[in-house]
Amino acid sequence: MRVNVSGDLSAELRLRPLSARSVVLSLLLGAHPPELPVRELTRAVEPFGVGGSTLRAALSRMTAAGDLRRTGTGYRIGDRLLARQRRQDDAVAPRTRAWDGDWEMLVVTATGRGPAERADLRARLAGLRLAELREGVWLRPANLDRAVPEDLTAVAQTYTARPDRPARELAAALWPLDAWAATARGLLAHVAAADRPAERLTAFAAVVRHLLADPVLPPPLLPDDWPGAELRAAYAAYQRDLTRAVRRRPYEEA
Repeated sequence: MRVNVSGDLSAELRLRPLSARSVVLSLLLGAHPPELPVRELTRAVEPFGVGGSTLRAALSRMTAAGDLRRTGTGYRIGDRLLARQRRQDDAVAPRTRAWDGDWEMLVVTATGRGPAERADLRARLAGLRLAELREGVWLRPANLDRAVPEDLTAVAQTYTARPDRPARELAAALWPLDAWAATARGLLAHVAAADRPAERLTAFAAVVRHLLADPVLPPPLLPDDWPGAELRAAYAAYQRDLTRAVRRRPYEEA
């Protein structure tokens, strides 16, 4: 199944055609708890053009790959995807605290790592919403209510810093804020115009990916009319509607 989206818009907004696997994962990652009975899952994927035989094949492959596991009545996301769900939940509702001007700083101290290890570490640090000032030096405003994972202490040291450079100027140098905001506004316009279920699911999957890249900066460091809160509200409203549709019982349909 593929969604017809113009090539330019698809590239600009990172809209990816939906597969049966991506539909199933989108539904389960948005569910709390992340599991659905087979009957509900079968009904839930129908509006997205996924038929019974296609769904069964996708579920079989996903279970064999460890993406899903069987329950007594249906399917639940596998353990390795629970971390992905937590990151997604945090992207939609990030946990923040009042900012007093301090910055987190992490300095990579490990040496002798191969390219794959370095790439994995960079991805982890970016996932913590840190930005790289120069090679091996990562920082961000200390406004997130989260701790740096303990295992990173084996490869890096952490500090609390007060940079001399004006904070708003430093934030603008570390993150492409204008580009992020422009894409967010494009996504908001696209989801407002999308009316077909598959098109909307595709668009909101792109919304989640974009929210994962939001640096979640303190308000004083953001450009005017920052669309982060509006984008989160739009996704939260869509997810509520989707959850109600998925959980609706047959006797409630009319």
